[in-house]
Amino acid sequence: MAGSHDITGGRAKPLRVYLAGPEVFFDNPVAQGVQKKRICAEFGFEGVFPLDNEINGRNLSPEALARAISHGNEALMRSSDLIVANCTPFRGASMDSGTAFEIGFMRALGKPVLGYSNVAADYARRVRSTPQEVHASWDIETRRADIEDFGLAENLMIAIAVLDTGSEFVVRDVAPDRVLSDLQGFRDCLALARRTLAV
Repeated sequence: MAGSHDITGGRAKPLRVYLAGPEVFFDNPVAQGVQKKRICAEFGFEGVFPLDNEINGRNLSPEALARAISHGNEALMRSSDLIVANCTPFRGASMDSGTAFEIGFMRALGKPVLGYSNVAADYARRVRSTPQEVHASWDIETRRADIEDFGLAENLMIAIAVLDTGSEFVVRDVAPDRVLSDLQGFRDCLALARRTLAV
């Protein structure tokens, strides 16, 4: 474990946790955000959900709306003290790409990064176990390309960003019908944050 981070700055206010993950694509994203925020409060944090942005999409082109969402989420991350990311594989062998960006963004800001996955198999094993019909849809060069294999839960840039915060990458094995929405790994990350970030 790396040294703990003192990110309180002497403030009495709860630390703000940016809640990254594919939950924004759920059929009940607001409810999932409310639940995560409630759990944050149980641990003494303030949860910040991407959909907290109040964006009026009327009269905006799709690109302009996308830009407003992107810039709004970046502002929320800048206003947050740390990130807890749901890194569970989403629509493939790897995590949601937007969440990966958010981890990198927070890492570049020098803020602590915590992450969890509800799939126990490491990244290389997931890629190698991808069904053959999916392999067949890949181009020839992709099929021949090397598979990163360090025994980590995700691509090394993601996993090391999490591990270097001074905690662990929380990995659990969750039933398929709850693999994205199960929140025990999320709770485990918040408990780690309380122990390792001098909260």
